[in-house]
Amino acid sequence: SENGTRCILSSSSEFPEGFFTPQERKDGGIVIYFIIILYLFLAVSIVCDDYFLPSLEIISECLGLSQDVAGATFMAAGSSAPELVTAFLGAFVTKGDIGVSTILGSAVYNLLGISAACGLFSSVVSRLSCWPLFRDCLAYTISAAAVLAMISDNRIYWYESASLLLIYGCYILVLCFDIKVNQYLMKKFSPCCTCFTNAMEENAEQQPLVGWREESGPLIRQQSRTDSGIFQDELDYSQLSTSLHGLDEISEDHPNVFSMPEADMKRILWVLSLPIITLLYLTIPDCRREFWRNWFMVTFLISAAWISAITYVLVWMITIAGETLGIPESVMGLTLLAAGTSVPDTVASVLVARKGNGDMAMSNIVGSNVFDMLCLGIPWFIKTAFINTSGPIEVNSSGLTYTAISLICSVVFIFLAVHLNGWKIDKKLGTICLVLYLVFTVLSILYELGIIGNNPTRVCGN
Repeated sequence: SENGTRCILSSSSEFPEGFFTPQERKDGGIVIYFIIILYLFLAVSIVCDDYFLPSLEIISECLGLSQDVAGATFMAAGSSAPELVTAFLGAFVTKGDIGVSTILGSAVYNLLGISAACGLFSSVVSRLSCWPLFRDCLAYTISAAAVLAMISDNRIYWYESASLLLIYGCYILVLCFDIKVNQYLMKKFSPCCTCFTNAMEENAEQQPLVGWREESGPLIRQQSRTDSGIFQDELDYSQLSTSLHGLDEISEDHPNVFSMPEADMKRILWVLSLPIITLLYLTIPDCRREFWRNWFMVTFLISAAWISAITYVLVWMITIAGETLGIPESVMGLTLLAAGTSVPDTVASVLVARKGNGDMAMSNIVGSNVFDMLCLGIPWFIKTAFINTSGPIEVNSSGLTYTAISLICSVVFIFLAVHLNGWKIDKKLGTICLVLYLVFTVLSILYELGIIGNNPTRVCGN
């Protein structure tokens, strides 16, 4: 620092050089980057819709998971794979704070920005349960407080990183006994909490994958916490894919991915995305088809790897485009890069919200943030306990106070917004979350630029 000004590394220093010079980008090459960015958004949506979410559907059925538990575990882990890769890069390759800044910097976007997208881009009103959101918000608040306490002295010791793993282990333990814990709390607090009383009324639907054949109504309705059917559109319960439990027999195989849609706009998108569709078809087993049905874990892992690779290139392109347009580093980190690294979470949450699975969408939003804290703990623990045992990891905790306030306030606001909105995801909630996100973003940018507070920054070397 010089004269109280904090020096931050350029975001592009974490990525390879672009395929155009700065002058060529300013002369029109930036258009190519925007085309690539849009195409990568399309690629992520195809991976999530055709492979990632279908594999999650079968995993949920096989393990008997309710939709919120599936969203907080497997869905959060798969869609947060880019953050895990980023954390490992920051700990072992770049030796910088990229992991901390990416995960903590995008936390507010993950909570408010994705919630806004789920509400605004979904035409279906999804009902929410009180317990899953309370459980995940509490777990995230505890894990965020632990991380912020660890980096307050700019040093990470092995026992501190191990405590992050312990916290996540306790979180998984609660999820393993989620139904029993939920039932106990509902009986305990239902007299004084209306949201728990409403949950008691839906308790008959609590057990996973039971009584589906008794329902003949459409899939999009007031969802219980245990309804699945993530990747089916207008299907009734008797047509849901439940082959692993033997509850249904599938008479027809899933349509081929190379089948051309009938609508003109969908045909155009299909032709443009044909290279991606072909590449994914050749590298990922389609577990929606009977032949690959038992390969669902392979589908899940390979699709998560594809999501990580696509997101890395996407953030790389966004970084270069932002620098070409002259967007300040601190502003880009809080907006473009935060949104870029959270593209899988956004796409996955919006897709399941449009199917009416509100609990899964919200559990993925908050649960992925809990998993992000684990993403920091794993590389830190490996490095301090096994590789560099001589001393702690050095991190930069500048701006820690504002980060702590932002994280805690965003959790409180999202919980209150859902409660005041009647425990449902709709366009009203989406608008509220969007306004809150814009307010947080503006305040964060003003703080990073030194306009408010005493935290001016500049790019190192400039």
